Amino acid sequence: MSEKIQYRRVLLKLSGEGLMGEGDYGIEPKTVERIAKEIKAVGELGVEICLVIGGGNIFRGISGVAAGVERTSADYMGMLATVMNALAMQSVLEQFGIETRVQSAIPMPTVCEPFIRRRAERHLQKGRIVIFAAGTGNPFFTTDTAAALRSVEMGCDALIKGTQVDGVYDSDPKKNPDAKRYERLGYREVLANDLKVMDASAIALARENDIPILVFSLTDEGSFAKVVKGEGRFTKIDGGV
Repeated sequence: MSEKIQYRRVLLKLSGEGLMGEGDYGIEPKTVERIAKEIKAVGELGVEICLVIGGGNIFRGISGVAAGVERTSADYMGMLATVMNALAMQSVLEQFGIETRVQSAIPMPTVCEPFIRRRAERHLQKGRIVIFAAGTGNPFFTTDTAAALRSVEMGCDALIKGTQVDGVYDSDPKKNPDAKRYERLGYREVLANDLKVMDASAIALARENDIPILVFSLTDEGSFAKVVKGEGRFTKIDGGV
C-alpha cells in the first residue's frame, strides 16, 4: 500500500440524488459507472472501502409523509429504496471486476446478506467492497446516521461524504455566490451553527467516537483518491478546532 495513504479504511456516504445524474429521479447508468470507477481507483490503492447510499432518488420518507403515508411505513419504503441503489452499485462495481457484497439491516436473504459485523470485517480484509443498505433498519433514522454508525462499527479511519460541492459552506453555493467555504470545522461548530452537512445524530456519533468527517465533491475526476491521501479540496470536520 502506498505510504501516502492517510486513511486506510473508509466509509463513503453517497446521497441517492447523486446517482440521478441529469435526471429528475431514478438511476443514471453513466453516473453510477463514473462513481464506480472512482471507487475502483481508491480500492487499487489498497484502501478498504465501505459504502452507504441514500434512497432519495427513488423514495424519500419525509416526502412520503407529505403525500399521506404514515411516517414509519414511509421510512421503511425509503430503506427499501437504498437496497435498490446498493444492488445497482454492486452490479456496476462487479462489471469492473471488483468483488462486492451488499449487507442489509433488514434481512432479505434472497437478494443480499444480512448485516453481520464480523462477516463485513472479513469481506474488507479480503479486499471486497461492502455496501451497507437499509439504513439502520429502524424508522426515524437517516442514512447519514447509518453511515456514522457503520463507520464506528467497522473501525473506519474516516467517514467521507461525496456531494455535489467541494466542501461545507455556510449556505448553498449554487444559490449564493458569496457563500463562505470552510476548510476545517469542529463537530460542535457544525452543530451550533446548524450547518446542513449531516444530521445532528450522525455528527454526534462521529464526535463521540472521534471519527473525522471529510466532505468533498465526487463530481471531480480523481477527487476520492486525493481525499484518502489527504490531498485535494475537502472540508474536514473533527474535534481539533
